[in-house]
Amino acid sequence: MTEDQQKIVDFIAGKNKTKFYFNDFLAVFPDRGPREVKKVLTAMVQEEIMEFWSSGSTTLYGLKGSGKQGQAEGEA
Repeated sequence: MTEDQQKIVDFIAGKNKTKFYFNDFLAVFPDRGPREVKKVLTAMVQEEIMEFWSSGSTTLYGLKGSGKQGQAEGEA
């Protein structure tokens, strides 16, 4: 796991929720643009550290297997 990926995991661990909007992660890297942050998140999804979750109109990010959705699907 890269240093950037660890920062995201630490950010999530410090919160009381399991799903996050893309804009939530921009605060983790205030000195970087959205494109750079998106690349980190995309790599984490490809490496199966994180996953997308969709409500149908909104896409959020979460750690793979965390939250109610993951438990309902038998992942956690």
